[in-house]
Amino acid sequence: MSSTRTPIAIVVKGYPRLSETFIAQEVLALEQAGFAFEIWSLRQPTDGAVHMLNRQIKARPVYLPEYLHQAPLRVLAGAVSALKRPRLFKLMGLFARDLRRDFSASRGRRLGQALVMARELDPAVSHIHVHFLHTPASVARYAALLTGRTFSFSAHAKDIWTTTDWEKREKIADSLWGVTCTRGGVEALQRLAPAGDPERVSLLYHGLDLGRFPLPPAVRPPRDGSSAEAPVEIVTVGRAVAKKGFDDLLAALARLPPSLHWRLTHIGGGELRKALQAQAESLGLSNRITWRGALAQSDVIEALRMADLFVLPCKEGEGGDRDGLPNVIMEAATQALPILSTRFAGVPEFVREGEEGLLVPPSDPAALAEGLRSLAEDPVLRHRLGAGAYRRVREAFSFEAGIAALAGKFDAVLAGQGAAVASAPTLAEQGS
Repeated sequence: MSSTRTPIAIVVKGYPRLSETFIAQEVLALEQAGFAFEIWSLRQPTDGAVHMLNRQIKARPVYLPEYLHQAPLRVLAGAVSALKRPRLFKLMGLFARDLRRDFSASRGRRLGQALVMARELDPAVSHIHVHFLHTPASVARYAALLTGRTFSFSAHAKDIWTTTDWEKREKIADSLWGVTCTRGGVEALQRLAPAGDPERVSLLYHGLDLGRFPLPPAVRPPRDGSSAEAPVEIVTVGRAVAKKGFDDLLAALARLPPSLHWRLTHIGGGELRKALQAQAESLGLSNRITWRGALAQSDVIEALRMADLFVLPCKEGEGGDRDGLPNVIMEAATQALPILSTRFAGVPEFVREGEEGLLVPPSDPAALAEGLRSLAEDPVLRHRLGAGAYRRVREAFSFEAGIAALAGKFDAVLAGQGAAVASAPTLAEQGS
């Protein structure tokens, strides 16, 4: 569908990213609904593979200089252009206040990136939407203030729980609106919204475009862990970072009885991968685990189809980092896999105990081991929970409803219905 709407700028930390299919599916669906976008990325891509989703998106990414010294002429041109803008004084006042509270090289980079973006944005763009409330939202907010544009945000997980309250509060106040994907995230951000306007932030589940996924396998082998020739196939997907709980998973696997035959496939990159492999070696599990690294979504789906159960033992990571509702849990549900996870973050909003899977306390390898054993030994239980997970993703997490809500918000902005909010003085303009 060709777009007749004014283009919107989308700001992300990195693009494309294998771990951010929720952003790609959203952009693609909105393009297909007639919206036009510019994609602005703070970083170059680092993943070796690219999802087919990203290849279908028409908008081409523009990469801001990740480090300002890498593109001195772009930064200089942005600074010179900013000198001609009447809002530069207000921006520098805001930046000075931010710098006093966060004196860091990162803060200076965000200003430099914003100056570049402000100069290079298509003049037809009147609104900026940013994914994640931490560093990407700083760039979007600075560029919006300098150029007189409005901005909105989608908050997700780490950005909600690791960004300081003062920064979240001020970004929310200066935005037109924001959305986030879990009830816990909404409650945390609504507490920081301007007085009398808690609806500035609303709940919007990502959901999944089920048209991108095959139907689940008609049957799965009734493996029960009793045969070394047909071990129970366990799959987990996620970056090797602390909040995914893969260290707990390895500790739990080591607790399983020797008579139970299983294999684990891990999909994902991440800085802790070598440490996890060393842990697996020390526990005597290496010959049962396949580390496949980061994969394109088609390969992830194929691995889910071959598995008997999906596990992701989410927990709190460093500095309060945590997941929201991991998209991969819903992806596993599209293939009718039972889910084993933790009562943490947004997971219980999708997985209900005994209906779509089993939930255990976070950071509890003993409870996780008992959940693994129960599912591994009982193919009938796996089938019942997997069928429940498939119903849940189809009936209660509608991708179409979320896209319709976003489209309505963007149309309201482009039609000028957000003008009253946009014309109100921001915190920077109030000098607060």
